[in-house]
Amino acid sequence: MAVIRSVIRGVGAYLPKRVMTNHDLARMVDTSDEWIKERTGIAERHIVADGEFTSDLGIAASRQALVRSGIDPIDIDLVICATATPDRTFPATAVRIQAGLGITKGAAFDVQAVCSGFVYALAIADNFLKTGQFKRAIVVGAEAFSRILDWEDRGTCVLFGDGAGAVVLEAQSQNGSREDRGILATRIRSDGRFEDLLYVDGGPGSTKTTGHLRMNGREVFRHAVQKISSVIEETLVMTGYAPDEIDLYVPHQANKRILDGIAKRLGIPEEKVVLTLAKHGNTSAASIPLALNQAFEDHRISEGKLLLMEAMGGGFTWGAALARW
Repeated sequence: MAVIRSVIRGVGAYLPKRVMTNHDLARMVDTSDEWIKERTGIAERHIVADGEFTSDLGIAASRQALVRSGIDPIDIDLVICATATPDRTFPATAVRIQAGLGITKGAAFDVQAVCSGFVYALAIADNFLKTGQFKRAIVVGAEAFSRILDWEDRGTCVLFGDGAGAVVLEAQSQNGSREDRGILATRIRSDGRFEDLLYVDGGPGSTKTTGHLRMNGREVFRHAVQKISSVIEETLVMTGYAPDEIDLYVPHQANKRILDGIAKRLGIPEEKVVLTLAKHGNTSAASIPLALNQAFEDHRISEGKLLLMEAMGGGFTWGAALARW
């Protein structure tokens, strides 16, 4: 039976020009290149310039995705931006991306699920496209996390970086089989009881300030391995695929130890996991599309490849998405 699937037509990314290495950080806080690499796997990250905004990153990534898709911006009728670092309290950063791309129809809005934001945004766009409400969407993950870091807290400032990635989705009729192209399944979850383990200590509705990121790293690690592994298994059960049938795992780039723990628990071989953490750091909602773009540019992705994306972020939120390229 024919069904509508959200097919990925193009992917793009953008990283700010400024690169901050671990050695740069060692001159700012009590840390070292060896300490950071051993605990996180990160060697460097990109940092936004003065006057460079989250929307600027998202527009650049979206433009590249559009060029690769062969779709004109005027044919896009939905823009969703996943971000925890919007340009302004309002309007949505997605609206600014929409305007920057010259799109004047449809809808644009933000999704705030922190590091899980891109998976959440994919799930939302997929449901809109499957129901026929929209035909083509740009889903963006864009972050300027450097603007909410406490640069004296070595437990957090060494982890994060800035950047953006985007995909263009198009609703297409498929056969309704396991071999369909497009998004095959999504699962999103949250549990607000764990808010105090990963949060920002400010906001316009409470402190009237932006605040800084705070994290209990040990507890986040423990929950991440369990929750992400579980949601991956749920997603595979939904579609009937076994872990060894997945061609490529594209995880949120949080921490090398977390990624290794999940891979070991599910029996995922290292060569199937896309890793960009060393060069990008943790870019929150941008990390999955950035990794997806890197895999595309490395020719690791081609038509028919089965991809599994997953993430966990503050809230806690977590989720997974299975798609055939």
